[in-house]
Amino acid sequence: MGGFRIDAIINIKKALPLQDYEPDRADGLCSIQEMLSNANGVGEFLGEMRDRCFTPHDAFTVGEVFDEKPEELEFFIGENGYFSSKFDFNETIFGGSEKGWYDAKAITPEDYKHCCFAAQRHVGATGFLSNIIENHDEPRGVSHYLPEGECSLEAKKMLGGLNFMLRGIPFIYQGQEIGMENTVFSGIDEVDDIATLDQYQTALEAGHSPEEALVIVSRCSRDNARTPMQWDASANSGFTKGTPWLKVNPNYRDINVADQMTHDHSVFMFYKKLIQLRKHPRWKETIIYGTLEPVLEDKKNIMAYCRKGPKTLLIIGNFQKDAQEVPLPLMPKTVLINNYQEVSYDETMIHLKGWQFLVMEV
Repeated sequence: MGGFRIDAIINIKKALPLQDYEPDRADGLCSIQEMLSNANGVGEFLGEMRDRCFTPHDAFTVGEVFDEKPEELEFFIGENGYFSSKFDFNETIFGGSEKGWYDAKAITPEDYKHCCFAAQRHVGATGFLSNIIENHDEPRGVSHYLPEGECSLEAKKMLGGLNFMLRGIPFIYQGQEIGMENTVFSGIDEVDDIATLDQYQTALEAGHSPEEALVIVSRCSRDNARTPMQWDASANSGFTKGTPWLKVNPNYRDINVADQMTHDHSVFMFYKKLIQLRKHPRWKETIIYGTLEPVLEDKKNIMAYCRKGPKTLLIIGNFQKDAQEVPLPLMPKTVLINNYQEVSYDETMIHLKGWQFLVMEV
């Protein structure tokens, strides 16, 4: 089977004839969203593309789709959808501000949990989401979703596990499987991305100093996800013998594929275990096709849910550095994955270490 990632596809339809819109920005221009909101009938294009391009070749497709209405969901994904799946951007767009990156709200563990569960409820049984932590248009997920200074080995595994076990199709972006982090920009001249350069100027115009503006855009820049893949500890992390278009992240000697392939408890090996679990004959029907039911939603910094199918699995993550004790919604039969060496629980409670992640059959 072949497949396609359909980029920014909703923007393909324009409201014709082209016209001037009333300015709604301080610079006297109009936001492009105004035109897009008036561009009705994109489904005619997408249906034709599905029927003539994808269906005859049994092609898998995933759409970069924003802002579809709840009643339109079944037209976009599912058995007769325009696409096989669509990306979940609920978490990535959280906290955005029309003013710019300098005004964006940082996402908290509670925000992340609620965004994930809201996306799952929105889709329900209609079809499958394509679940991401990061992609080429986002900062590194571990630097974005984990609190600042908390990019520990176990925290990276917890974040990866919570995302991977959601209902839907897990997408792993290059470098995610070794826990690559945001890079360090020593100056704005090291930035290539046009959006980052624009937001740097926006921050300056809002009154931030050049140093403050650099810190702001460094957190959000998609150049963070575009630095060379960190293969090993050699020059340029083994990516090239030439000069890469973006400099290598300075931490490549500590975070690279060659090193993690030799350590059983590395992030890389943890992702391998997650993939093996998803493909295991005993649990794959539940993990791939089972329903998702959130549990313990009121427990702060606890993200937990059940996957129910032929088997029932309890997935739980302690989304903070401090230990927590929480009630067990169901009694475990066996622990399938644990990012620590041990787990402690009794008949009613489970004792979680900081950043602990578990998958248990119940």
